[in-house]
Amino acid sequence: MESNLTPLLLSLKVAAISTVVVFISGLLIARFFTQKDFFGKNFLESLILLPIVLPPTVVGFGLLLAFGKNGFLGKWLQDIFGLQIVFTLTGAVIASIVVSFPLMYQSAQAAFTGVDRRLEDAARTMGSSEWRVFWTVSFPLAWPGLLAGLVLSFARGLGEFGATLMLAGYIPGKTDTIPIAIYFAVEAGQMEKAMFWVVVIVALGMGTTVWLNWWSRRSLRRFANTK
Repeated sequence: MESNLTPLLLSLKVAAISTVVVFISGLLIARFFTQKDFFGKNFLESLILLPIVLPPTVVGFGLLLAFGKNGFLGKWLQDIFGLQIVFTLTGAVIASIVVSFPLMYQSAQAAFTGVDRRLEDAARTMGSSEWRVFWTVSFPLAWPGLLAGLVLSFARGLGEFGATLMLAGYIPGKTDTIPIAIYFAVEAGQMEKAMFWVVVIVALGMGTTVWLNWWSRRSLRRFANTK
């Protein structure tokens, strides 16, 4: 059927890298936003969540304007570091980060909002620094929500198509992730090849969501048993 596993390997690589970036940045930004109130906070949050409501092609077009050869970021990266973003795997990673970040941010924000502030205050009164309060109280209590965001971000990065196609294009062996491989296989009339990758990505998506649902139910049972 299909012996070339490059799209699978590229998709996993893009999703893994983007998930690490999104998890760390989403966690820190969500933590900051739940702790602080400042002018322009609502606007920034709306900007963060914007990729959820915009068509992926619009997001990709914006990234193309920013990271293209004449874009303000693309030109700077090319002149200073000699980096080209458009039509590279790096472009696919950036597109995946942008579209999956809102999911991580929302999950992390909900998780940190649900942490009992009295427990954090109790740790502070015992002399714990903010860093220690975060790692010993806030992070463990918020972990179920953070893990959900991490898994959803990975799944979103794995299935990203529109923005990736706009920014990274279709270069066989370099930027052909599974969704892009499916699209161009259908365009070329290679239905068996397209079906193969459809089965693969559906299996990955189902496996991810089934595990997340199982883990969530197990966590709820453990929580109920501790009461």
